[in-house]
Amino acid sequence: MEFTITFVELFFWTTYLVAPLLLFLSLVIIVLGQIVCRVEKWEKFDGLYWSFITATTVGYGDIRPMKKVSKTLSVLIALIGMMFTGIIIAITLNTTSVAVEKHADKQVIEKMKERFE
Repeated sequence: MEFTITFVELFFWTTYLVAPLLLFLSLVIIVLGQIVCRVEKWEKFDGLYWSFITATTVGYGDIRPMKKVSKTLSVLIALIGMMFTGIIIAITLNTTSVAVEKHADKQVIEKMKERFE
């Protein structure tokens, strides 16, 4: 349980530290999505939905751009989305690594004490 608590604390503190970058990337995704929304004459919510589905590279295909400008912007949204997702994955991996290093020694020492008692 200590490991989980350490992981969650580190994850949220690290996310807090990089929040300005994540918010900036999210804002760029939203703005580009709304530009595509206007070009394609979609509703605003559909543009928001499409931009984040594209940014996360899920791409359901239920809404898709038809114009060249929109397709070009969708590639840019996907690249920015990969950065966004990559940052979150990097935070998760680093946090896990730090939490394991912090707690692995304690557990090994306790198990060794139990064996030699």
